[in-house]
Amino acid sequence: MKKKMILGVLALGMIASSCSSDDDNSSPTNSNLTLNLDGLEALGNDFVYEGWIIVDGSPVSTGTFSSVDFPQTFSVNSTQLEAANTFVLSIEPAVDTDPAPAATKILAGDFSGTTASVNSNSIVADFGASTGTYILATPTDTDDTNEESGVWFLDNSTGSAVAGLNLPTLADGWIYEGWAVLDGTPISTGTFLDPTTADDNAATSIFKGVAGNGPNYPGEDYLQNAPEGMTFPTDLKGATIVISVEPSPDNDPAPFTLKPLAHVVPDDAMTHTAITMGSGPISVVSGTVIRN
Repeated sequence: MKKKMILGVLALGMIASSCSSDDDNSSPTNSNLTLNLDGLEALGNDFVYEGWIIVDGSPVSTGTFSSVDFPQTFSVNSTQLEAANTFVLSIEPAVDTDPAPAATKILAGDFSGTTASVNSNSIVADFGASTGTYILATPTDTDDTNEESGVWFLDNSTGSAVAGLNLPTLADGWIYEGWAVLDGTPISTGTFLDPTTADDNAATSIFKGVAGNGPNYPGEDYLQNAPEGMTFPTDLKGATIVISVEPSPDNDPAPFTLKPLAHVVPDDAMTHTAITMGSGPISVVSGTVIRN
């Protein structure tokens, strides 16, 4: 009897061991996904970056992060990671109840073997052919002695004003913003999607002489209500004029890292005269994503 009991216990032990082994083998395994990105900037407290792999056409989150120090490694389901054909990086609310990716996607790239080369041009827009022209003028007041205190993105070189910016259409979740950087401090000229029309602050800006009185193009007159430490009217000669691409919505009052155009106003710049910004891009976000 004792011999039979011992054999029975051993058999149960073998069955249990076999079941345990089967369970272990059926448990999902993870692999590493390493991001090595260049050009990202911190988003502040309200937003985070989130990585996604595209598996059979569907997005699978690889995790969120706030630090922009790289490389960073994430543990991802091995089966899904092996089946992924694309990596995407989005900007998400820090408190996010939506499991799907936000519209604001900043990086993307397809895997070739274990590596995906990612960049912002492939998903935000391709800024390689971007060009810009602007004039110095203050059309929103009647004072002609302060014309160097306004910047308008238009081209009047043929005698009549036309749009001064040649920019690509942005992907959803992004918007353009103009800036004048005075002594290291960026002051917005307003946000816009279409460079052939007035920007979003045309009728409401506190800086203009008379809001709504400017050309039907993006731009700004810096005539009143100067930020602390500044004096308006000012002289934009020597300032840097910038076009940036901003997340929308955007909780940061400073320019975002994507800047297709930038130009230092010449010291001898003439007012009411077209000034060429040159071509971009001067900054993009790029890097590599490795699965192993």
